[in-house]
Amino acid sequence: MACRDRFSDRTLSRTYLALVWGVPNPTQGRIEGNIGRSSADRKKMAVVTGGGKPAGTKYRVVKSFGMAASLVECVLETGRTHQIRVHLTHIGHPLVGDPLYGRGRSGRPGGKFASLLPEPVRSGLVGFPRQALHAAALTFRHPISGEIVAFHSSIPTDIHELIVTLESV
Repeated sequence: MACRDRFSDRTLSRTYLALVWGVPNPTQGRIEGNIGRSSADRKKMAVVTGGGKPAGTKYRVVKSFGMAASLVECVLETGRTHQIRVHLTHIGHPLVGDPLYGRGRSGRPGGKFASLLPEPVRSGLVGFPRQALHAAALTFRHPISGEIVAFHSSIPTDIHELIVTLESV
């Protein structure tokens, strides 16, 4: 059975943790929108009005750090290229450390949200060297036994340390 079939019949579930700029409002919900190539930048994917492929992401704010950043749980309903990055950016909350989608309208990492933080917290977030995105859980029905199998992964040390730094604010 193909991955897309496992999504549609709900036998595959992928859960991610993302550290994003700002705090999504509402703090939980569903982001829906076709994802296709951006007309403004062909290197990027975007939520598009014409064409693209349907995509859905459920999200929930796990913890917020003032109004500057938050830890968000994302559950994929589909599996599109850059889906979490595109959907969170679409609602105005790009991933911390994302070199492609993580710049606000100001052109600087974190945009307006970075200015809400004191130094050195701001420089730690702005200078985070990679996307603050972690595949936390994978659940699926075993193709032979039919049992539900789940795998969980602890958050990486660098993201954990960044969260600890944010908690100190």
